[in-house]
Amino acid sequence: MGHGTRAMRILITGSSGHLGEALVRELKSLGHEPIGIDRLDAPTTTVVASITDRTEVARAMAGVDAVIHAATLHKPHVATHSKQQFIDTNVTGTLTLLEEAVRQRVGSFVFTSTTSAFGMALRPDRPSEAVWVSEELAPIPRNIYGVTKTSAEDLCQLVAAEHGLPCIVLRTSRFFPEEDDMKHAMPDYDDANIKASEYLYRRVDIADIVSAHMLAIERAAELNFDRFIISATTPFVQSDCAELIGNAPAVVKRYCPEYEQVYERLGWRMFDTIGRVYVNARARQKLRWQPRYDFAHVVAALAAGESPLSPLAQAIGAKGYHRE
Repeated sequence: MGHGTRAMRILITGSSGHLGEALVRELKSLGHEPIGIDRLDAPTTTVVASITDRTEVARAMAGVDAVIHAATLHKPHVATHSKQQFIDTNVTGTLTLLEEAVRQRVGSFVFTSTTSAFGMALRPDRPSEAVWVSEELAPIPRNIYGVTKTSAEDLCQLVAAEHGLPCIVLRTSRFFPEEDDMKHAMPDYDDANIKASEYLYRRVDIADIVSAHMLAIERAAELNFDRFIISATTPFVQSDCAELIGNAPAVVKRYCPEYEQVYERLGWRMFDTIGRVYVNARARQKLRWQPRYDFAHVVAALAAGESPLSPLAQAIGAKGYHRE
């Protein structure tokens, strides 16, 4: 975690998934002992079991210093899983983990949530300006995924208050390498074009997510409970929001004029309108998080003919979503 801190034993839920694998790799490289639990077997998973199985959870959690709870049914699962399955995994599973963490006196609990939790709050009826999304914005879940993630966040807050278990909630923005779920609405855009532009307002590299989780473990005892938005640092300021709706390319050009030449060479274009901006200022201030992968980095990498992704993101590649 910080320099000179002792090696820790850390339980990672969802260890066969994207973020789970990234966390296990990073913890091992830092000399910690990750214990992975997932329903699917993988080289990064120690215990093949569901987080709803209290006996298996209790066994996996024995002697751990911290829990990183990344296991979840995701937004794409809304089409394939019932509401009850979402509640069983995302709500009951989280409660099981929290209760066991209290019982076994675990030092800190980090919950991986999502900016999808904001839901309908991200799409006002008459958008005259982009939504400035900070932790102050109240979530209005738009589907069962959002409902279960906000419920799980509230359980973390409740258990922190009732039992003194330090809990940090990290609302991560999109980081998956799979084709964008809105690609059908943007047929004129190359998938890589979409992802590059999203670093301006709604995407984050997995290496930066991992570093935020490490800091959350380190700072949890001091903060007791908190929620943070984990997204690439936007160049925009709040006064840009009206112009972002009407003429996003002009705003981007002010902050990163070199993007135009790079995009032109690739046959890409900037979105005409940007409707929301995720703001990570609080995480940078209170967690002392220093994300490295932003839009300026992406443009510089593309200009140099290099991948804009971190070495960690490149190493993990695409996995798709678990069917189960």
